[in-house]
Amino acid sequence: MTIAVRAAGVNPADVKRREGAFGTSGALPQAMGPEAAGVVTALGEGVTRFALGDAVLGGPARGRGAFAGHTVLRASDAALLPEGVPFEVAATLPVAGTTSFDLVHHLDLAPGASVLVLGAGGGVGHLVLQIAAARGLSAVGVASASKRTLIEGTGARFVPSGASAPAAARALLPTGADLLIDLVGGEPLRALAPLAASPDSLVSAADEAAASALGGSGRRRRDDALAGIVALVASGQVTPQIVDTYPLARATEAIARVEAGHLGGKIVILP
Repeated sequence: MTIAVRAAGVNPADVKRREGAFGTSGALPQAMGPEAAGVVTALGEGVTRFALGDAVLGGPARGRGAFAGHTVLRASDAALLPEGVPFEVAATLPVAGTTSFDLVHHLDLAPGASVLVLGAGGGVGHLVLQIAAARGLSAVGVASASKRTLIEGTGARFVPSGASAPAAARALLPTGADLLIDLVGGEPLRALAPLAASPDSLVSAADEAAASALGGSGRRRRDDALAGIVALVASGQVTPQIVDTYPLARATEAIARVEAGHLGGKIVILP
């Protein structure tokens, strides 16, 4: 289905796509942007879940992108936008939101179980902590000192990143974490991996190879992730952090902001 784009989320994947890390599908040039929210303007044959004029969100079809006035969404990967949820908030959910939902639901944990989040100060990390709180989990977030207020605002306990992080995290979680969510990878992941209560309680969205070598795994995608995160946002249990918005004409600047990192939230383009 075709939508008039009202907002588009910017992601680290956009930086990688610009660099050619994912190859190409279709002729160049083509629009970038894997997260879109907007209004349905045309429906493909057989699409019955949506109607013209519906407010929706989702991922653009292969070879399409959200950084455009109009784009094409895969109806199977789209959802209705609940009343009261702004388009710019919705545009943070198809990638960052579903990734966060998948990670927190990696294991079927009971309320009160512990979650250690490495890289908790970023846009995905902040969502992870809020989803964990909504599930009744006890979270500990590892990030730079500048992110302490952001992390503690979700109800999580804070551990500063760096050489002291493993010992500080162990002091808060003496028996280890029931779930260790990694959003950083590399040496920080290897240093904190021993805090995972068991190998299968380690999941990484940043370094699947390292996680697998340590006995863990990468993110497992759930069919209900988009619906799940949309429901949490609509209920007010999760609030995505939007750092800044840019007009479409300044998309290059928006991507550069994401590439620079250390945002603590999402950048959104408003066509």
